[in-house]
Formats: sequence, structure tokens, C-alpha cells
Amino acid sequence: EVAIISLKGVVFSRSIRVAGDAMDEAIQNYIKRRYNMLIGERTAEQLKIGIGCAKVSDDSILAMEIKGRDLVQGVPKAVEVTQDEIRDALIEPINQILETIRIALEKTPPELASDIVDRGITMTGGGSLLRGLDRVISEETGLPVTLVEDPLSAVVMGSGAVLDQLDLLKDVMLQ
Repeated sequence: EVAIISLKGVVFSRSIRVAGDAMDEAIQNYIKRRYNMLIGERTAEQLKIGIGCAKVSDDSILAMEIKGRDLVQGVPKAVEVTQDEIRDALIEPINQILETIRIALEKTPPELASDIVDRGITMTGGGSLLRGLDRVISEETGLPVTLVEDPLSAVVMGSGAVLDQLDLLKDVMLQ
């Protein structure tokens, strides 16, 4: 979800089908193409969490050994995968996120532009935990990017807070 919110109202919002599952699928497809090996969703998620990144932050090369089934011989095999490979696997989903952010910023009314320049972008959700994603977004947009304290729980905690004060919900406008 990408949304511009101002004065208790949603100015712009767009949903895209790019989240953790889409990233896991991109990793599975990459491993299939690169190594001719089939891995499961759990292995793809372990790769994403363990060594996944949108941008490499230092000179150390992270790598993980994974196990899967060789598609040619049909037998189990193991390979070592690096963070650079996982970054390459995630390029398409990351570019879809960046494009959606660009569209949201283009659709933002000019009178809100100064608020966005001052406050920047706030990231929530599990996908925001991908290492370096905040830096990539900041570099692409030129805006400050903040990761909330507990990205996995932020949305549900915020929803719970609003439900605790239903009178506030009446003031929210959806367009």
C-alpha cells in the first residue's frame, strides 16, 4: 500500500500486489533459472530474511547455503547463494514499489509537497524490513525515509488505537 494522508484524509492511495510473498516468488524463480533448482516458499523466505537486500551496504558478502531439488537429475542438491544474487532476484518487485511511490508523489497536490519534503516517507509492514530498501527509496525520491519502530505491528496497532476511539474514525475521509 502506498498512500498520501493529510488532515485526517487519504489524498491518494494505490495498492500493488508486491509484498513478501511476491518477493519470495521472485527468489524462487531466480533460483530456478540460475541453478536449475526448485526451492520451497520457506527457503525463499529464509533467503529474503537472512541475506535479502535492496542495496548492499558494506564490503562483506553475505551468503547462505540452500537445499532444493535439482530439476535436471531430480535429486536433492545444495548451493551457496550470495546477497548480490538475492538483490538481483528482487529488482523487479523493488522497481514496482518505486514506480508506485513515484506515481503517488506525482499525484500529490502541490500544497502538500512541502509537508512531504519536510516529513518524508514513513515505511511500515514486513516488506519495509528488507535491508537497504529505505536507502533505495530515499535515493530515488530525494526524500527522507523513516522506518517505524515496529513495522510488523504498526498497522494493526494503529487500527486498534482507532477502534479504541471510534469518534476519531468519523472524522476520517476516504476519497
